[in-house]
Amino acid sequence: MRTFSGIFYLKTRAAGGQTIFYDIYTDEEKAADPSLDDTGLFFFRGNDGAPFAVTCAGGGWAYVAAMHDSFPHALELSKRGYNAFAIIYRPGAQTAYRDLARALSFIFENADKLGVDTDGYSLWGGSAGARMAAELGSYGVAAYGGDDIPKSSAVVMQYTGYGGYNPEGEPATFACVGDSDGIASWRTMRRRIEALDAMGVPTEFHVYPGLGHGFGLGTGTVAEGWFNLAVDFWERNR
Repeated sequence: MRTFSGIFYLKTRAAGGQTIFYDIYTDEEKAADPSLDDTGLFFFRGNDGAPFAVTCAGGGWAYVAAMHDSFPHALELSKRGYNAFAIIYRPGAQTAYRDLARALSFIFENADKLGVDTDGYSLWGGSAGARMAAELGSYGVAAYGGDDIPKSSAVVMQYTGYGGYNPEGEPATFACVGDSDGIASWRTMRRRIEALDAMGVPTEFHVYPGLGHGFGLGTGTVAEGWFNLAVDFWERNR
């Protein structure tokens, strides 16, 4: 049901005349490169002037699993008053990173129009989406062709095998995973968190027994409540 809640939310907002999707590339850019046609941001509006988050769905770089892996997260954030965007990116790591950089540049450029506070924003993601959040959190937007804007204050990542980090500095990082995940090893995630700890980066790490890959908000599972912990973590590190 939570999967469809995000769709119902967007449908209701659109019926009320609100803009729910923002293109991040110009018509000229899309004409020159048709692969850009479907990229953009779904906007789950919170309170006017509240900080924003971008949620990045997984999909193994083959597709974008937004309906069940980023819409529910964005909707929950908006219910708490935050402004949340769910990105639709091009499959493939490098194109996804560039699309996220472009999306963040778009949000900063249009912050007044969107009614969002750009200070202390956060990046959220699961699986491949967690790699996006972590990579942009580590190296910044300009590294992937975006504007020279601040890095995120926090990264919230679920079930990913991403192990890289930037020794020159990392944002506060919250991570969670199931110990029965056959795709993303909890030990790999723990090693990365330990490396960030050693750098003095604020971190929080949770391993949930018996859970596999893709538990989303964790509703009805042993991971239920992780989302509240992640929101609190972001707030502490804004």
